[in-house]
Amino acid sequence: MTTPPVTTTRAPAIGWQLPPFYCPIEPAVHPGAARLEARAIAWVDEFGLYENAVDRAWGLATHSTDFSCRIIPHGDEEKLLLFILWNHWAFALDDNVHDTGSAATTTAGIVDFNARVARCLETPGAALLGAGPLTAAFEDLVGRTRAATTPVQFRLVTEGLRDWLFGAAWQAGNTERGIMPTLSDYVAIRPSVNGTRFSLAWSLIAQGIEVPGDELYSDSVQALTDVAGSVVSYDNDLFSYAKEDSQQTLEQNIVNVLAQHHRCSPQEALRAAVAVRDRTMVLFLRLREQIARSAGPELLRYLEALGHYIVGSIQWMNAAPRYASPRNRHIVPVPGASWNITWRDTPTDPSTDPLPVPAAAWWWKQLAT
Repeated sequence: MTTPPVTTTRAPAIGWQLPPFYCPIEPAVHPGAARLEARAIAWVDEFGLYENAVDRAWGLATHSTDFSCRIIPHGDEEKLLLFILWNHWAFALDDNVHDTGSAATTTAGIVDFNARVARCLETPGAALLGAGPLTAAFEDLVGRTRAATTPVQFRLVTEGLRDWLFGAAWQAGNTERGIMPTLSDYVAIRPSVNGTRFSLAWSLIAQGIEVPGDELYSDSVQALTDVAGSVVSYDNDLFSYAKEDSQQTLEQNIVNVLAQHHRCSPQEALRAAVAVRDRTMVLFLRLREQIARSAGPELLRYLEALGHYIVGSIQWMNAAPRYASPRNRHIVPVPGASWNITWRDTPTDPSTDPLPVPAAAWWWKQLAT
């Protein structure tokens, strides 16, 4: 790929070539992606979400439309557009407020801000965020979302956003204290940091999937949701490693957590990280197949959506300049940047035994004996 001026050419500790990905799920993309991208950019510019041209370029380098249209390849375009806009807003919030790599960002400040966001989402007119483009865009999103969703759907959005804000605060707290979480702690909370339930709420909404509550919130389906979120999170850790390795405090990701756990280098921990990821992927496929045997039509659609969440995220991150030409190495995003990933037909760790991680044990307990 063509390389623009860079701030550093230093390779990340795990290298520039990621290991092959095991994901036997067929990818897809929403046919309205191009139309939705144009509308999303117009919205970003209308609210002035970015202060200057460079920040705007990096905001668009998230490829929020591609992400949304790959994990939700079918469904209502207007509701899918809302999800795309929420992603643009969330990335701006994450980069400008959460910014867990900066010593100037305090956990108290993040907790306070996140609590205000959550309450403003739930309480019209609460006016707890002050003025500014991020607030104006947020208020527009809240109004649009209330108008486009049922009360049940809106509750899914609020619960999903709260879960993500909770995860972001936990991560910030670790950074402020200089703590690398244990493997079990990380596995337990990483899907929240990743915003898993927020993304999947929109997958349900945009595709009109209405899973009965007793099915959606059953132990096995909730475990499967966490498992899917974990796979996506570990993949994100690999794609994000180069983007975050210049921060003041060592970034919390599966590679660095395992490096601490095994007392080894990040390069040595990479193999263990892929093994954890692949064994979790094997569990996802087994548990999804088991649930599908007795699932109703709406739950079957949700099970399919979880698969799109995993494979769509891989496809998106592979070609998103946010990850493929990270800002800590490039002044501006590189058009056409890609990790040029490869695929494998079998997992690196095919074991069906539970991971030796207390927080994940209940996932495997959902499998029939």
